[in-house]
Amino acid sequence: MTSDAKSRELINAICQDFPGAELSDPWGGGHDAWKVGGKMFACIGSVTPGVSVKTDSIETAQMLIDTDVGVKAPYFHRSWVNLPWGTAEDELRYRLENAYRIVRKGLTKKMQSQLDPFD
Repeated sequence: MTSDAKSRELINAICQDFPGAELSDPWGGGHDAWKVGGKMFACIGSVTPGVSVKTDSIETAQMLIDTDVGVKAPYFHRSWVNLPWGTAEDELRYRLENAYRIVRKGLTKKMQSQLDPFD
């Protein structure tokens, strides 16, 4: 198994444990888009190596780029950052959890109440 496939597996293993998280391929062609309440928080592209994650702001995304944690996420808003394959597992897990929390917090109260707790 290639390291890209292992990395994809790791991302999917982390995200599948988030309450209400769903995997889809909205554009076809082998994307793994992770959503909660229909809103995307992480996406593995079919070509660009790595996983793109939502951050809380353009400033946070830029800080992560400036400190070489990630790179600009192609095709996404500037508040997203791409974490390349090879990013440490603890960093990946932290950024994925953070992205999930940001999107979950933006859901309606009713939708949030239908999800299991996430601590």
